[in-house]
Amino acid sequence: MEAQYASVWERNSDVIPDKIALICGNNEVTWKDYDDRAARLASLLSEAGLGDDSKVGLYLHNSNEYLEAQYSVFKIKGVPINVNYRYKEEELVYLLDNSDSEAVFYQGCYAEQIKSIKDKLPKVKLYIQVDDGTNEVLSFAKDYESSISTCNPMDRIERSSSNIYMLYTGGTTGMPKGVMYEHEGHLTGMLNTAGAWGLIPVQEKIDIDSVAEEVKKLADEDRLPVSIPACPLMHGTGMWLGAIIPHLVGGTVVTLPQLGFDPDNLLKEVERTHANNVVIVGDAFAKPIMDALDKAETEGNPYNLDSINTIISSGVMWSSEVKQGLLKHHDMVLVDAMGSTEGGMGSSRASRDNPAETAKFVLNPGVIVITDDGEIVEPGSDKMGKIGTSGLVPLGYFKDEKKSAETFKEFQGIRYSFPGDYAKVEADGTITLLGRGSNCINTAGEKVYPEEVEEAIKRHDDIYDCLVVGLQDDRFGQRVVALASFQEGKEIGEQDLISYTREHLAGYKLPKQVLFVEEVMRAPNGKANYKWAKETAEKELT
Repeated sequence: MEAQYASVWERNSDVIPDKIALICGNNEVTWKDYDDRAARLASLLSEAGLGDDSKVGLYLHNSNEYLEAQYSVFKIKGVPINVNYRYKEEELVYLLDNSDSEAVFYQGCYAEQIKSIKDKLPKVKLYIQVDDGTNEVLSFAKDYESSISTCNPMDRIERSSSNIYMLYTGGTTGMPKGVMYEHEGHLTGMLNTAGAWGLIPVQEKIDIDSVAEEVKKLADEDRLPVSIPACPLMHGTGMWLGAIIPHLVGGTVVTLPQLGFDPDNLLKEVERTHANNVVIVGDAFAKPIMDALDKAETEGNPYNLDSINTIISSGVMWSSEVKQGLLKHHDMVLVDAMGSTEGGMGSSRASRDNPAETAKFVLNPGVIVITDDGEIVEPGSDKMGKIGTSGLVPLGYFKDEKKSAETFKEFQGIRYSFPGDYAKVEADGTITLLGRGSNCINTAGEKVYPEEVEEAIKRHDDIYDCLVVGLQDDRFGQRVVALASFQEGKEIGEQDLISYTREHLAGYKLPKQVLFVEEVMRAPNGKANYKWAKETAEKELT
């Protein structure tokens, strides 16, 4: 049997049928029922003419339905397409049209949005509405639960390890792009990560039956993971680290359907479900969690974190101060994974006995750093370079050969992914992440990376969050500008903050101006919203 996600999960349902696969609120789904519900949805898709390589949009919140729908698409050898539920009409039409989506699962609350764009999407043959109590099912759509009740489960089929898996990037630099992988390569990368977490032995060649045997062992030893992706499943961090990896080894995925991150809700779910793994995106999630833990402890009603083994973050900066603040409450491992949809680069692990520095990572095997001139960056040289990852390298970007050629290319005979992240290589071989080159600020002939300045500003006790952008400047070309928000009840003057930052940064990196805002805006996945930051700064300061 070839390595494909649906085939692995079908074997899980065979060996641990009565174990819980999904939890959302009071709704628990066993592996047997997970497989059955996905098979019935697969029949619905198949009867509508979808099959090998058909694309299906998932316009859904975190929920059991999101994961069931994705599984059903894998069953027909199709390609699930992650849809950002914050998108407006123009962005939705672009994504669903660009991806060649032939069906769309959508949250009931977005029924009017779907109705307004239907005529602009001639490729879509089928719409499936998830009833969330907000809207009647549209006349041209199928009801999700009714379809499961009326459709017979699709028979299991042979699938290919070369089936395509695709994840659309967030579009922080231009429109979203579909990053394509073959199932076998992506599966291997995810299972190797599970191996690095100590869940199963690392396997050089994926064998579905041997994976099933390891899953059965975990179940017999009561060691199946229980994971909560606190960030959206529509992004790689939440889906890959929070859902796909736990599912591959037979684990339970607990979803929080409410929009907007509520740290108290998360911590209550940790207690209720005995979750041992939580997935977040940097300080945007970690700080509110730390604050909620501090508040509960002060009030004499601390949360019980005994079940938590690991908190994993990826995608944005996770400061050492916040890590230490979390570790005060519970002895656990904090994994800071550096990577993007296009490739994994390195990681940092922190615990009470092993504190970690901010933005400092141990490189993954097969990762290089090269200058813009094509030279390998030597440790301790103080040179900056682009990070290249080998191993799990995507096939390319969907429908974008030019960008694919720029990002995925050979260096010294080996194929690498160069997503655009810059770093310095320290004398000890670790790297300090500087940030995405597209956000680099050129001021007076010097390069300044926003993340480095943001971290220096966020070290101040009075600052809650910060983003840094470059504004056009007649003298310097660009000037460094910070947008910062205060900790509750705290305040600091602009010049005092700049003076404080001078203790941590070279003079040319200092912000020339600081704009204090009520809230620093971020995407739902916690990533920086530099478009908002730049527009706000230009409006207020130019």
